[in-house]
Amino acid sequence: MRIIWTRHAEERQEEWRRKLGITRQEVEDVLNAPEQVVPGDFGAWIAQARRGAGLLRVVFMEVEAGRKILTVYWTSKVEKYWREE
Repeated sequence: MRIIWTRHAEERQEEWRRKLGITRQEVEDVLNAPEQVVPGDFGAWIAQARRGAGLLRVVFMEVEAGRKILTVYWTSKVEKYWREE
C-alpha cells in the first residue's frame, strides 16, 4: 500500500521525533499494522498503537492511491481513545 505524507503530518512527526524519538518508519509501521483502527472526524480513520505509557495515533484518509496521513501525535490519554472490543 502506498503511503502519502501531507506536509502537516511530516512537520508533526518531526516534532514528535524531537520530543519522544518517534520515527517516520514507526509511524508507517503503525499505519500498516495498527493495534487498532477507530473512526475519526470527517471520514478520516485513526490507526493507533500503544507506545510507552501512551498511544501513537496516525490520522489518515483512504484515497485511490493508498493512505494519506493527515497528522500524527502521541497521547497519554489511553483510556480516552482506546476502544475495548
